[in-house]
Amino acid sequence: MTYAITQTCCSDATCVSVCPVNCIHPTPEEPDFGRTEMLYIDPKSCIDCGACADACPVEAIFPLDRIPAGQQEYGPLNAAYFADRATGQEPPEGPNFHVWGEPSFRRSLPSDFAPIRVAVVGTGPAGMYAAEDLLLHTGAEVTLIDRLPVAGGLIRYGVAPDHLSTKKAGDTFARFHTHPRVRMHLGLEVGRDITPEELAAHHDAVIYAVGASAGRRLGIPGEDLPGSICATTFVSWYNAHPEVAQDAVDVSSERVVVVGNGNVALDAARILVSDPDDLTTGDIAGHALEALRAGSVREVVLLGRRGPEDAAYTRSELLALKHLAGVELVVDDHDPRTGASIDAAGPGDRAALLRGVAREPVDWSCPPPTGRRIVFRFHSAPVEAIGDGTGGALAAVRVTDGAGSTDGREIPAGLLLRAVGRRGLPVDGLPFDEATGTVPHEGGRVAGLPGTYVVGWIKRGPSGGIGANRTCAAETVGTLLDDAVGGTLPAPEHGAKAFQRLVRRRNPQTVDARGLAEIERAELALGRRAGRPRVKLATLPELVAAARGGRRRIPG
Repeated sequence: MTYAITQTCCSDATCVSVCPVNCIHPTPEEPDFGRTEMLYIDPKSCIDCGACADACPVEAIFPLDRIPAGQQEYGPLNAAYFADRATGQEPPEGPNFHVWGEPSFRRSLPSDFAPIRVAVVGTGPAGMYAAEDLLLHTGAEVTLIDRLPVAGGLIRYGVAPDHLSTKKAGDTFARFHTHPRVRMHLGLEVGRDITPEELAAHHDAVIYAVGASAGRRLGIPGEDLPGSICATTFVSWYNAHPEVAQDAVDVSSERVVVVGNGNVALDAARILVSDPDDLTTGDIAGHALEALRAGSVREVVLLGRRGPEDAAYTRSELLALKHLAGVELVVDDHDPRTGASIDAAGPGDRAALLRGVAREPVDWSCPPPTGRRIVFRFHSAPVEAIGDGTGGALAAVRVTDGAGSTDGREIPAGLLLRAVGRRGLPVDGLPFDEATGTVPHEGGRVAGLPGTYVVGWIKRGPSGGIGANRTCAAETVGTLLDDAVGGTLPAPEHGAKAFQRLVRRRNPQTVDARGLAEIERAELALGRRAGRPRVKLATLPELVAAARGGRRRIPG
């Protein structure tokens, strides 16, 4: 029985590197890599060896006869990718090739290449792929730094809590936390506890993997009303981010408007209308679970400025909504262009995914109907967030009403989520491009700052999922190693022990690998007591106390 890749594919191409017959595409060497929503297995070439399933870090690969319920579409989806494509290619050869399925950036290290000491700022996927590359392919010593007292970045605080398989990518990175050539300093903030100059003075090179933590704004009147928040705040809230207050989100209204139709918007909609009992199987924050149980949300409206053919969500996220128990999907038929796009869509077009979804004009003057539903409203953009008239909270959102409309329409709602993308923030001591929200670079090398590099979203902008960071990190590490071989890295002024002493003086509350393991044990223990896989610690004091073996009382 051949295998198929399913919903949680992270596209990091680990499966490609272990396939003996080259049946998984696109590979990192192919132009489609990073542009498709996922990777695919050719059923005609697959020999049923199972190597890809064993290697997959997110458990997304199954034999066709064992694909989980609700994901049966992925068998035909895998086959459809190869309908018009040649398969069975031989691995490429040449000076840039080293392992089939691994990024093919030129690497040429002399036999007497001396170990270097590299600091990686950020422990999300981008930073950890860079650390993994250095540890597996060189003798480098790596210092892992994160401003939070726990590792993981967006795997811990960005992946939806009901996507536990996707979160398993973190297990792949966790094996490097205790690597003998790794030193970890969590809860250490560059720019607050130590300066970028001090960090550089203790290392041969520094790689910044700080992501894109800010949400983009809409630029409409009323955007800052209570009840109007960025989706990044909402995601952090339900993922127990310690820097987001536990009462930051009010879900007491019946209707929520989400601006945007990318994966973050669909994640937010799914969490808001899911049965809270179903969410207990994931690692959703305890305070978010309690709020959703007590909340009143019955309808989520997804606003898309353009039509369904231009929707930003992936096929896998929409398919997940279609299988959401007890939730109705509706397309607001307010603009004839929407239905026309869906009807005219070809089999592989994004708009075709909405075939079979009910289409009806929605009367926004009425409260949401009984039950729970998600409404897709295309060709509609927000123009104003309207308060309740007393200077208090959000009461409605005025939106455009389709082609030729100038009057707009009010949609009553008590919560507005802005899910229109992220952007990076300036990094202390580094140049910054305000237009793109990124650090200017050449192949990951920060211009004018020898020994300083960037990787991930702060390098390329907020695009691509977990696996896209693997090739991004390979490029940056390749550039760094070229500089090391070329002798252009500045020699560190101080040694590793001096950096340890500096960190202890500046912030004695930092967490090391042993402390991180204590946090893991504490959260799993709380999960066992609650009958859940994990209960996350949601405040900085709780995390620090757990890292020290629970000397301060941990709730639960």
